[in-house]
Amino acid sequence: MAERPLDEIGEDNSLLLVDDDEPFLRRLARAMEKRGFAVETAGSVAEGNRIATTTKPAYAVVDLRLEDGNGLGVVETLRQHRPDSRVVVLTGYGAIATAVTAVKIGAADYMSKPADADDITAALLAGDDAMPPPPENPMSADRVRWEHIQRVYELCDRNVSETARRLNMHRRTLQRILAKRSPR
Repeated sequence: MAERPLDEIGEDNSLLLVDDDEPFLRRLARAMEKRGFAVETAGSVAEGNRIATTTKPAYAVVDLRLEDGNGLGVVETLRQHRPDSRVVVLTGYGAIATAVTAVKIGAADYMSKPADADDITAALLAGDDAMPPPPENPMSADRVRWEHIQRVYELCDRNVSETARRLNMHRRTLQRILAKRSPR
């Protein structure tokens, strides 16, 4: 899939991107601009809420966990000020409970990081009844496992013993996994 024509996006092509990962935010902003969106970026819940109330974008991609709070607050603000906006929630910490909450408060879709710009665009432009197509290059099961281990490891402040306890695995097994390169 390549760049989208403006008529598919609609007259109002305003897009709000909210993420505290600055390099990811810049890359995604460039990719979405190439696809015809007028992008505004925010690195925090406060900044996202400010843009949501002043600009009232037609589309939004919001990270779930931000340094100053929960991205679901930005989704609620968007829904209050522009009920017809299409919102996609991105997260590196996928859980069924947060996915259900995101959809209940008005998110059109819920995607795990790392998400491809084509997949995000498809989710933003999908009709209310249409399911977006499955990703063309989904992560392998080994890669998903490795990503999960890395997330828990980071959440435990890179403490191997604590990470092994939380993952219910032997510490030496975890050390071997962490010493290897990430799977494809």
